Amino acid sequence: MIVTSARLLRLLTLLQSRGFWTGAELAERLEVTERTVRRDVDRLRSLGYPVRSSTGVAGGYQLGAGASLPPLLLEDDEALAVSLGLRTAATGTVAGLEEPAVRALAKLEQMMPARLRRRVKELGAVAPLYHEGPQVEAKLLAALAATCRNFERASFRYETQERTTRRHVEPHGVVHTGYRWYLVAWDEDREDWRTFRIDRIRGQIKAGRRFTPRPIPEGDVAAYVSRSIASRPYAHQATVVFHAPKERVAKQVPALSAYLSPIDDERCRMETGADTLDRIALYVSLVGEDFEVEHPPELRTELRRLATRINRSLRK
Repeated sequence: MIVTSARLLRLLTLLQSRGFWTGAELAERLEVTERTVRRDVDRLRSLGYPVRSSTGVAGGYQLGAGASLPPLLLEDDEALAVSLGLRTAATGTVAGLEEPAVRALAKLEQMMPARLRRRVKELGAVAPLYHEGPQVEAKLLAALAATCRNFERASFRYETQERTTRRHVEPHGVVHTGYRWYLVAWDEDREDWRTFRIDRIRGQIKAGRRFTPRPIPEGDVAAYVSRSIASRPYAHQATVVFHAPKERVAKQVPALSAYLSPIDDERCRMETGADTLDRIALYVSLVGEDFEVEHPPELRTELRRLATRINRSLRK
């Protein structure tokens, strides 16, 4: 019975982690037969979990929406993480979550033992200090996250300063920079990768048929967003090679300001952008490492001008 109960919890975890599983995939993960998977699914249904199933070549299992949220068992560190997350949500950039976050935090702290309540109380000394970014609707984030998790095509209206267009995409991930929310997706009409500001998405998300995920540029969605917003939106882009390891340079270069990639153990490449070249010249100088300019040649001229101004001020 203990083995069966543990397997049921493992099955439930798998169903919650992804939108759709075939019977063969679940059987392989659980190291049982597909017949055992079917029996375990029936047991979950008897416990009130709405597991949906379909037959045929494309058949499989997915966890549907239930009538209520099942009980959760949290370790001490998990409870603290949830508490801190709720405090952040209460003052964050997701519209409509402030009041529910406060209610959920009150319920969580009411059930905590005294030792945890003391530790949570200490978190009250943690105060956020950041520029308020554009707010996005929680329902919109949830809809986009669902299409990413289930590998479902999506269409939506996207508004820029110039116009509003209908976009048809294959969503691969949602990224929060601390200031804005972004969607990384393959744009089917333009046949290329795109980064979409979620606060510019209008109306409802229309989910479509499933797609096969593609390899993401830069390896993951966060790195792709970093490269996209660090240089592409600006009038001037530059590439600089630092004679220092990427890990050391990264301590001086925020991910939103530039994209770093390793060359070898002693060098790394930075791609960045700005409205003027003199700003890029000042920025790379402040990193505090030896470097050489790859592109554009005009950046070298700006660096010479900067060096001349500094030397002239030192002679006074």
